[in-house]
Amino acid sequence: MAGHYPHLVPVTDPARPPARSPVRPVLVRVIPTWTEPLAAAASRVVGGPLGRHAVVGRTRFWTPLRVVLLVAVATCALGWLVKAPCLQQYESGDGTLALDWRDGRQYVAMCYSDVVTLWSDHRLDGGGLPYLTRWTENPGSPTEQVRHMDYPVVTGFALWALARLTGVHVAGGGWPTALPEVVFFTLVAALLAACWLVVVWVVHRARPSRPWDAALVAASPVALVHVFTGVDALAVGLAAAGLLALARCRPVLAGALLGLAGAAKVYPLLLLLPIALVGWRRGDQRGWRVVWSAAVVWSAVNLPVAVFYTPGWLEFLRVGAVRAPEPDSVWFAAGWFTGWPGFDGPLAQGQPPLVLNAVIVALVVVCCAALAVLARSAARPPRLASLCFLLLAAVLLVYKTPNPQFTLWLVPLAVLALPRWLPLLAWMSVEAAIWAPRMFYYLGVDDRGLPVEWFLVAALVRDAVLVGLMVLVVRSVLRPATDPVRKLGADDPDWPVHR
Repeated sequence: MAGHYPHLVPVTDPARPPARSPVRPVLVRVIPTWTEPLAAAASRVVGGPLGRHAVVGRTRFWTPLRVVLLVAVATCALGWLVKAPCLQQYESGDGTLALDWRDGRQYVAMCYSDVVTLWSDHRLDGGGLPYLTRWTENPGSPTEQVRHMDYPVVTGFALWALARLTGVHVAGGGWPTALPEVVFFTLVAALLAACWLVVVWVVHRARPSRPWDAALVAASPVALVHVFTGVDALAVGLAAAGLLALARCRPVLAGALLGLAGAAKVYPLLLLLPIALVGWRRGDQRGWRVVWSAAVVWSAVNLPVAVFYTPGWLEFLRVGAVRAPEPDSVWFAAGWFTGWPGFDGPLAQGQPPLVLNAVIVALVVVCCAALAVLARSAARPPRLASLCFLLLAAVLLVYKTPNPQFTLWLVPLAVLALPRWLPLLAWMSVEAAIWAPRMFYYLGVDDRGLPVEWFLVAALVRDAVLVGLMVLVVRSVLRPATDPVRKLGADDPDWPVHR
């Protein structure tokens, strides 16, 4: 095969030594320094691209998987250091320790993380069960509101369990400790880092002929900045494992993992539509088995909480419904630059934008219909990763609160859908770089921050780059000859082979 594809080399599996000959080709591998101009240019630092007669795959320890996992560990460690300034403490006037978020430090140091605020904002310090525990926000004011945990069930109970470990650590004595919210952040960060390592492992396993594509996930600038900004890596890890289980012809397990992921964050449930579309296009009933399995597991996890703690379970939906468009959204930018008051007009504080919510739901339905048309009109059944990426990217573009850490959803899917290093790294770098103007916008002009226009322009540029990446993916769907994966003769590595 290497003769037909000069960018491929045969690889020897070190775990299975040859019986007679010193080289036994068992895998054909893409060499990035031969196919990717960016990788070729970067390789000059260490002597240039791989030699044409180099022997690949003979080392027993430094396999591609171990290398990319090591890179992922380094990225997560640097990501923790990025957030470390927000974990510093100082002694207040009464002699107690407090987080040093004075003078907008969380914005100036660009270290803000939702995880740090969860400890007190969601009353995790109290020990009560999530969704049962409630508290009053702004008591005695016109905006008084009874609140509950507003995260989906799997995420909520994971945070509660780590909060209990935090309490044990702080109360145990005998070892160094810190403020409870700092210990809590460290424990959550360890879980999120482990989840991101799972994502890297999945991408590596999903592409045995392109193992170095996983390095794009491992060293992603988005992961560096946002893996600890929120708790999305938990759902991303579960969803990635579900897609790998489907590729390995285990649809029931795939559905179970996607159902758990959907109970941790809603977005993995959207992936069931591309799975159903690819299965429909291929005439493969295993797609529906994934959907049904996911529905059963999601219901089994959510129903007990929904039945016994209904107000707490509904809090996630209520909070999402009442939120106004955030500055990252196209809706906020359109209103700011044009003076448009929005579909709902001026709203009182806490009043939900009902018309905007309905418009967004309608646009998501349109995106789903457009995806179905694309799946139907493509000359060959589209690859699953391509449809998954396109749907999530489209939803984020029309969503009213596209938090920056949501980009983590797209990173593994983008690498699987379009393994071209230059456009992927360009897009991820833009997504990561927008964190700086976002933080200085929230700092405020009075504190030497940025005017809102600067941030909105950066957000629109980010959206344009994402749209450009989507165009490339659509092109690979409509013209399979331009697909880097299908150029190798593969059909769809993310869909199980008929048995």
